Amino acid sequence: MRGGLVLSAVQLHRPAEFQPVEAVVFDVGRVLVEWDMRLLFAKLIPEPERLDWFCANVVTEEWHFQHDVGRDLAEMVAERKAAFPGNDTLIDAYATRFLETIPGNVPGSHDIVRELAARDVPLFAITNFASPFWREYRATEPLFDLFGEIVVSGDEKLAKPDARIFDLAARRFGHRPSAMLFIDDNAANIASARDLGWQVHHFHGAEALRADLTERGLLG
Repeated sequence: MRGGLVLSAVQLHRPAEFQPVEAVVFDVGRVLVEWDMRLLFAKLIPEPERLDWFCANVVTEEWHFQHDVGRDLAEMVAERKAAFPGNDTLIDAYATRFLETIPGNVPGSHDIVRELAARDVPLFAITNFASPFWREYRATEPLFDLFGEIVVSGDEKLAKPDARIFDLAARRFGHRPSAMLFIDDNAANIASARDLGWQVHHFHGAEALRADLTERGLLG
């Protein structure tokens, strides 16, 4: 960081999770960008009850997670069409209109990233994101030019909260887990990272994150 980091006596005696942070590691979905698959299908299914049924049974987050872990998209789509006949057009929309599930940025988070980058804090990311969807989205978002390595679950065929993706990320990022702050909205992912020795912040909004980063001496 520019000018180095001067630690107060209080900071030096903080517990492990408040030891100096060398790098900040972000999740992407629901930390940096909003994500809701229902937004896409609400455009295509006017009946509220049918929309509820479709999102609860056909294109669900649990099913989508298979793609995040690297399962082939064409195989998933064909299987789902066979399981739910009469929904081909809607299932195809999942495969071809994924960016419409991303309505915008999480308020305040991008400002935090830019401020950290301006202070020369190394930035990385670990995201559960299907490879083709990530490439499509990444091409639209220059914020990630500020990041170093980004570990994408679909590329690695590993997904959070699997400990192996955190171990892989630590090797790629070049910092000890205890020297990195991992930020995620998912409690299971936070628990997994904490168990592996990472410092963690369970994300509930940019205001609380900013306060935590300020307390740690990374902003302010």
